Amino acid sequence: MPVGTQGAVKALLPSQLEAAGTQMLLGNAYHLHLRPGEAVVARLGGLHAFMGWRRPILTDSGGFQVFSLADLRRVSDDGVEFRSHLDGATVQLTPEKATAVQNALGADIIMAFDECVPYPCERDRAEVAMRRSVAWALRCQKAHARPGDQALFGIVQGSVFPDLRVECAMRLADLDLPGYAIGGVSVGEGDELMYRVLDATLPHLPAGKPRYLMGVGTPRNLIECIERGVDLFDCVLPTRNARSGQAFTAHGVVRLRNLRHRDDPRPLDPTCECAACRGFSRAYLRHLFHAREIAAAVLVSLHNVAFYQRLVRGCRQAILDGRLADLKRAFLETYQQPEEKETQ
Repeated sequence: MPVGTQGAVKALLPSQLEAAGTQMLLGNAYHLHLRPGEAVVARLGGLHAFMGWRRPILTDSGGFQVFSLADLRRVSDDGVEFRSHLDGATVQLTPEKATAVQNALGADIIMAFDECVPYPCERDRAEVAMRRSVAWALRCQKAHARPGDQALFGIVQGSVFPDLRVECAMRLADLDLPGYAIGGVSVGEGDELMYRVLDATLPHLPAGKPRYLMGVGTPRNLIECIERGVDLFDCVLPTRNARSGQAFTAHGVVRLRNLRHRDDPRPLDPTCECAACRGFSRAYLRHLFHAREIAAAVLVSLHNVAFYQRLVRGCRQAILDGRLADLKRAFLETYQQPEEKETQ
């Protein structure tokens, strides 16, 4: 899922996202609650109509943003109180409030309010946050006013402690929610610890329900995690890296600002059918970045989103054909490390 935190994916229109193969977008209830407010969005027909997106939307409850962006003042079993990063106003957010905000926004999938801890984190703090996240998930389930048209997902927490992850997964599974997410990863713990967390957690989540890994990741991460049984991902990498001139290809990351691309007539990826690859050379794209043209961010963002969608689509077909291991091996054989940064 491309990330449209504020109700828009940076540099891309809904029609471009559809053309790239995007099936679902992610929005963020925390940011939309602060601006423009869920009441405004609801009056204007809900988030789909507001942002002009006809396909499914998932909204994050804001738990991660509260603990990473906001000036946090107080957290208790009841909820959190913090200062808005926009104007400093005091905001209170509880599981019931987070659910009501998402009910008003009208996303297809909504997330339970959870407490996300940083890495590294002491075990005692991780355990408190895990148990609080389970209790909050139950409160979100009871407060959920639109179970008929909005699927509420629980979020597994527990930092890097396998037993906490297992306990959280099993307790959330008992709630019989429509889907489950693994949160609190990609916060500095590194790939190997993240994979260990998944290996401990995924066997204890219902096999017949979607598993969503939040905030991940690189193309390598996606293939590794799909092989482990993850179904849904969101990440800012495709669009954030595009805005800095980094394009994902089957042979690794291309740094378009590098001097080596000044006279390069090749497309970013000859196997890609996106507008950037069909119509423009690496040399031209490099020129756009150095000229600080907005088109640079548009074209490379479009390419990166298309690359990610093609990668996941290929994995999905490989699973159906029973050849995911072959696809993974072939991909990793050709996918190289990013180009080294050059002096301009």
